[in-house]
Amino acid sequence: MSSMLELVDVHRTYQIGDSTVHALRGVSVTIEQGEFVAIMGASGSGKSSLLQILGLLDKPDKGEYLIFGNNVNTLSEDEQAGVRNNVAGFVFQQFHLLKRMDIVDNVRLPYIYSGIKEDFRQEAVKRLKMVGLEQRIDHTPNQLSGGEQQRVAIARALVRDPLIIFADEPTGNLDTKNSAEIMKILQGLHAEGKTIIMVTHENEIAAYAGRVIAMRDGIIVSDERKPGMEPTAKVAGESGFDIRSAEMGSLWQNGRFIGFIAQAFQAILANKMRSFLSVLGILVGVASVIAMMALGDGAKEAMQEQLKSMGSNMLSIRAGSAKIRGAAQGAGAIARFTFLDVDAIASLHTLVKNASGVVNGNGMIVFGNKNWTTSLNGVGYDYGTMRATIPSIGRWFTPEEIQTRQKLAIVGVTVVKQLFDNTNPIGKTVKINRINFTVIGIAPAKGFSGPQDQDDVVFIPVTTAMYRVLGKTYLSGIFVEVAQPNLIQRTTSAINELIRKRHRLKADDDSFNIRDMTEVQQMLSSTTQTMSLLLGSIAAISLVVGGIGIMNIMLVSVTERTREIGLRKAIGARKNDIMLQFLVESVGMTVSGGFIGIILGIGVSLILSFFAGWAVKTSLISVVLATAFSVLTGIFFGLWPARKAADLKPVEALRYE
Repeated sequence: MSSMLELVDVHRTYQIGDSTVHALRGVSVTIEQGEFVAIMGASGSGKSSLLQILGLLDKPDKGEYLIFGNNVNTLSEDEQAGVRNNVAGFVFQQFHLLKRMDIVDNVRLPYIYSGIKEDFRQEAVKRLKMVGLEQRIDHTPNQLSGGEQQRVAIARALVRDPLIIFADEPTGNLDTKNSAEIMKILQGLHAEGKTIIMVTHENEIAAYAGRVIAMRDGIIVSDERKPGMEPTAKVAGESGFDIRSAEMGSLWQNGRFIGFIAQAFQAILANKMRSFLSVLGILVGVASVIAMMALGDGAKEAMQEQLKSMGSNMLSIRAGSAKIRGAAQGAGAIARFTFLDVDAIASLHTLVKNASGVVNGNGMIVFGNKNWTTSLNGVGYDYGTMRATIPSIGRWFTPEEIQTRQKLAIVGVTVVKQLFDNTNPIGKTVKINRINFTVIGIAPAKGFSGPQDQDDVVFIPVTTAMYRVLGKTYLSGIFVEVAQPNLIQRTTSAINELIRKRHRLKADDDSFNIRDMTEVQQMLSSTTQTMSLLLGSIAAISLVVGGIGIMNIMLVSVTERTREIGLRKAIGARKNDIMLQFLVESVGMTVSGGFIGIILGIGVSLILSFFAGWAVKTSLISVVLATAFSVLTGIFFGLWPARKAADLKPVEALRYE
């Protein structure tokens, strides 16, 4: 016979409202291994407080508690949880079974926190057979009677093969017949060598014990061993049990994390409607993030297509009357550009890639009995590549054709529609300002640029336009393609200087202007970027709202499941275990919402593109971003409820109403 549990001058005080309750006032008691002890007393005598301190569910305010000679006060909270898991088995008056699990899962619950990686289903079934429930294995607690539920609780207490069984009013909620059956089971366990410490207020129940400790007002008034009922000789376990060896290994190695995932999903599925509403918030958020970003990216891409049609790194040089304080100086002050200016600009080799003169005017184009007034552009050979205008149907002009002022035309899509009823115009003869021209190509479609239809246009060689059609002796403007984007500023300055020198213009004379096309590009790009950011931000707000919804649900869940948290702690769950379990639950909901949201978001963006004709482009980054955001939302908003759950004290949580 060896000293197993020892209390020395233990005090415990509770604060209930304004009043102080002295539950234990200097209790000293020693319990030997293999004893069957009943602690008796009226309500408020301190018997339950004594059991809770012995079972490590509560801490004394003063005094020492030794288990196998180890001082409990020196143990951390997690080490105490390890001892509860390895050494103790609890049977409560309220049974504390989890309604959403079948009884096998209830019985093997302590193994989740044991740090041993196995299924243990067979172990649980074996314990259920021991308490006579082999016929009810696939039942849930709700399908069992009170006596059967208490037997499940005993099976759960036994599943880790503990040295001590703590029973708090194990027959308090049972009738006489069931009480006798439960006590027979406990008696049998004592015969096998288990140490049993039981709280009861009934004499006939206490009669099963070999030692009865009576309490009143927080002190032990009597402690009697019954003659002939000594501690059982057959002792389970060694008295030298090292309570610190109960510390667990890594979370990942011992399979606890997998257990938490299973538990979390059971909890999510147990409250389907509530979980669905939580998931809905995240789902809408993620779907809108993806759809909005797809719209933004699509708009950006459409804009880039439009910008390509302007050509890249372009400068546009136009003549324009000089203005002094807003008053035009008249026609004489306009700079006249010629082909010599184009050649001079093209000779700036390091800065300029291409230069091409253009002549603009309006012309009437006639085919058969149809006519159409359109924009007439006389262009050079390099214009085609510079402004991305080379036809996909037909061809561009050759340098010889431009030099010899050939009467050839390339028509825009709008002109084709108006004159040729969408039939192929290649090789057809048309009249432009009463002069016959042969159509050799259709210019690529460019759409609208502001109010102007860029497809309502006819291109003819610049020489033909000047000398045969429009009768101009000078160019309307010059397009310049700069060698590299970073040289645009330098090139603009160089051209400015060159033109002023060639035309003998003063430094403050603005009779021409050089426009940087990339400014327009940048403006459009920044507009689409701002739009994308705006759309993304609106969608992100809905994700945050979804996150707050999940936090609400998790907080309700923590409050609702306070007793469950108390039970988990009683059977050996550490602070981190509880925290992680609630976090897994929260992240599980956000991630599943995220995945459904991704599918929905892609679907919505495709529907928008189909019905609204909008350009959409779902990017991988938006999917990754939305997924990461949903996980972070789960962690961020789940952290507080999880911490709240983890900080609950086992004894307070078990008492929670």
